[in-house]
Amino acid sequence: MKKFLILFFICSIQHVFSQTEEVKITPENLHNYKGEVIREEENQVYNTAGIEVRPEFPGGQQALELFLKENYKNQQKNLKGRVYVTFIIEKDGSLSDIKILRDIGYGTGAEAIRVLKKSPKWTPGKQNDKIVRVLYSMPITVN
Repeated sequence: MKKFLILFFICSIQHVFSQTEEVKITPENLHNYKGEVIREEENQVYNTAGIEVRPEFPGGQQALELFLKENYKNQQKNLKGRVYVTFIIEKDGSLSDIKILRDIGYGTGAEAIRVLKKSPKWTPGKQNDKIVRVLYSMPITVN
């Protein structure tokens, strides 16, 4: 019985001191714990998963595959696999910060970087009706 009363007392205290006010996040009430206003940075990089309008290669996914197929030169004829790359699509549609995540060797990563630098400008992504920088990851199939 004592344990039940103690448990009831703890739950009652927790209920009394818990927050009951719902806080809606708006630009006016974005403050950190020090009371400073949190501002959205101009150069913030968004992930493709959480963005409203995703960036797109001119002509779509099929055009991107065709571009890669025509421009990627495989030095080793019998080499097959995938090269995983990540890059940032800037506000003007250009590509920057191209990195190789996984490579199959024999210069395939360097060739992927060369081809992506040669890429035409993409249609940039949008978040809250603003053009933003987007981090994009993709595999390049080597045949």
